[in-house]
Amino acid sequence: MKKIIPVLLISIFLISSNVFGKEKRDFLTRIGTLEFLQKNLFLGSEWVSYPDYSDRKAWEDIPAKIRNSYIAKGEKYLDFNWPTIPASGYLDFVRTGDREIMQRGYRERRSVFEALVMAELMEGKQRFLDQIINGVWVYCEQTYWGLSAHLPAQKAGAGLPDVNEPIIDLGVGFVGADLAWAFHFFKEDFDRVHPLISLRLKEEITKKVLIPYYERDDFWWQGFKGGLINNWNVWCNYNVLNCVMLIEEDSVVRVKAVNKVLRSVDQFINYYHEDGGCEEGPSYWGHAGGKLFELLELTSKITAGKINIFDHEVVKNIGRYIYRAYISDPYYINFADAEAIIQTYPGVIYRFGKNINDKELIGFGAFLAKKYNWEEKIFEGKIEIALENLFLKNEILGTKAEEPVVKEFWLSGTQIMGAREYSQSDKGFYFAAKGGYNDESHNHNDVGSFILYFDGKPCLVDVGVGTYTAKTFSSSRYEIWSMQSQYHNLPVINGVNQQHGRRFKARDCRFKRTPQYTEFSLDLARAYPKAAKVKKWKRSYRLNRGRNFVIKDDFELSEIKDYSSLHFMTCCQVKMVKEGILRLSGEGFGVQMKYDNMQFSIQIEEVKIDDSRIGKSWSKGLRRIILTKKGQALKGSSSLSIEKIN
Repeated sequence: MKKIIPVLLISIFLISSNVFGKEKRDFLTRIGTLEFLQKNLFLGSEWVSYPDYSDRKAWEDIPAKIRNSYIAKGEKYLDFNWPTIPASGYLDFVRTGDREIMQRGYRERRSVFEALVMAELMEGKQRFLDQIINGVWVYCEQTYWGLSAHLPAQKAGAGLPDVNEPIIDLGVGFVGADLAWAFHFFKEDFDRVHPLISLRLKEEITKKVLIPYYERDDFWWQGFKGGLINNWNVWCNYNVLNCVMLIEEDSVVRVKAVNKVLRSVDQFINYYHEDGGCEEGPSYWGHAGGKLFELLELTSKITAGKINIFDHEVVKNIGRYIYRAYISDPYYINFADAEAIIQTYPGVIYRFGKNINDKELIGFGAFLAKKYNWEEKIFEGKIEIALENLFLKNEILGTKAEEPVVKEFWLSGTQIMGAREYSQSDKGFYFAAKGGYNDESHNHNDVGSFILYFDGKPCLVDVGVGTYTAKTFSSSRYEIWSMQSQYHNLPVINGVNQQHGRRFKARDCRFKRTPQYTEFSLDLARAYPKAAKVKKWKRSYRLNRGRNFVIKDDFELSEIKDYSSLHFMTCCQVKMVKEGILRLSGEGFGVQMKYDNMQFSIQIEEVKIDDSRIGKSWSKGLRRIILTKKGQALKGSSSLSIEKIN
């Protein structure tokens, strides 16, 4: 059953062009002072909610079918030969830009280690213990637990990890937390095999994770030096906090470390607009807003519930973002480095919903759990997250599943909106559009772009992002075609594309909604460099319910230097019906695009997809529709409409 989220019927919003402000909220450190933590922080592992490894009855209460599935998976790795990552694997990143060669080995070892830990927890016969120890020892002998792509953060630069400068990246935190949980569950059993195992493991976590975190304030993701804040902040801090609470025994050091985590995570919360919008898109929500939730949940656990900030509206909105960005299974709004088709995190969504008392989030989590076949699923990935899902599985599956259908929304700070034709289903048109600026986290040059769906299926699309390489996060990022405005649903003005940078932004964003229509408009001119010679380019999108979707452009140029054209990306088959009418045939639907053939000439291009990540979303290919303006007018307007074919 679809759940309808009520909205005001008539409202108009106008916002300023300041889209990158921060608000000094500091919710966590206002509560979690050093003095507060000295009194309220658990000093041992009493906060852990999972059974001890030795509590065999608790583990045996898990249904035999599930336990046996975990055990069977672990058995596949009883003879696993733990590979090392060669120097050439790291060097490939600087030699060819390839990060996948190194990351494949990294992911394989991590997934095998997690599978063995889960199998031993389920069986309890120590049959998997030697292989777990082998994994522990391999990690202890490894210089660096992170990814080759993140080595530029060390003073020696990219290439090979420097043993004298341990840095913390996403990978270091991920492995460190997995090892810390293995230490928690199996320390006594490790000691019975040999006391040096636990001693060495604790020493390596301390050396690679804890000491760098304690001693350094200059990791960019900590947020202490200002600048961009993104998912790295909460993702790294969450893993560090696990390591601190499971490994650090000195109560004074533990208190200082937790306070530092809270100070750092406050920078993440401060960075967000009150609307909770995720600049990085729904693909990253699980590592951004979702990971914030997991960190806040952990913070509550380790203080016996005394640090709880879930009543703040910005925190609630960070959770709600994921159902606002949902179009229809499996599609989400995919601006920035996001894919149109994603699988997100039912357990996190459900628990977030419970903590903020949001019925839509709770129902959405249950809906996704059923969609993802949680009845039969064994949970993989990080140890504590797999356990969280496992022990909450029956509760989630026993909750009424409700698919959220947000009729319309407007995130005024992040400048993202969405609206659908009908309030009770995904039938008819759905569109989403954005304002923003061209220096957002995981940015594409896409100020003013939009996507259009029909009956829950894609029509005019955002291509998304390709496989990450060295080029993706370098000064050459915008040489990648999918990052450029000409491969978004945007104009090329005087032959010029939008440009990267904070000053290239939307102006005069307006959102209007009535029962009959929803409209979003903005001026695109400032998203283009001076070479575009554009004084004004007002674009509006209007969904006329029960009728059509209309795109209007009203422009003024200071000079004619080259062609101007409107670009549209589609996954549909495109056919010219006659001059001025195109037929777009999608998955189970057909619509027609009407344009003024006296104003525009038309070109339809096949877009070559040679990237597997893009291909996952657009397996049937992509086409680019280019409407090039005829004539040499400095001022003018145009309109095109998209209608259902009856």
